[in-house]
Amino acid sequence: MDEMFFHFSSGSDPQNTIPQDEILDYVPMGGSSSRGRQRKLLSTEKRENSNADDKKKSMHRDIERQRRQEMSTLYASLRTLLPLEYIKGKRAISDHMNGAVSYIKDLQKRIDGLNAKRDELKKASDNWSGFEQGMTSNEAFPSSAVVRQSLDGVEVVISTSVGPKALTISRVLQLLLEEGLDVINCITTRIDGGLIHTIKSEVSNLRGVHVPYLEQKLNEVISSLSQTY
Repeated sequence: MDEMFFHFSSGSDPQNTIPQDEILDYVPMGGSSSRGRQRKLLSTEKRENSNADDKKKSMHRDIERQRRQEMSTLYASLRTLLPLEYIKGKRAISDHMNGAVSYIKDLQKRIDGLNAKRDELKKASDNWSGFEQGMTSNEAFPSSAVVRQSLDGVEVVISTSVGPKALTISRVLQLLLEEGLDVINCITTRIDGGLIHTIKSEVSNLRGVHVPYLEQKLNEVISSLSQTY
């Protein structure tokens, strides 16, 4: 059998030669369509991610704006509660906060001082109540009479306690009438722990009234009346 030799000439016809670039760029028809869909999906995902980021940023801005408005309202309310001397000449929020802290501390000191005074008064009141309970009404505020001569008569001032053992003033008035005095008026004044009766009377003849004797007699009557209660 004769041998057959095939010879490819290096100097082939350029018209029958396929460029190498076209060979490399050649893509089957189905591959081009798939790559286009992938590009569309990537583009859609990017847009969605961008929209989500925009929404998050917008929401964050709204929350921050609302927070600032609320803080501004709270600071304004705080300024209205603080006395002027704590914020006078101060504009910064930090200064207002420091003023509020100082104000709260001062209030606490005042409250502590008032509580201490209250405890002292309560203790003193309890001690006085115990002391008063150990005494009779007459000892707490003893009844007595003072007689003074006036321009046209006699003035009698009687002090007595308050309560069930208080002196009955009608007996004193009766005694003055028996001594020839015309009672004009009787004014009663309430004081701490007792009563003061001021009795004004007239008499036709002042020389007939012996003031020391009348005062002594009134005190004897008051003493006897007090012992009967």
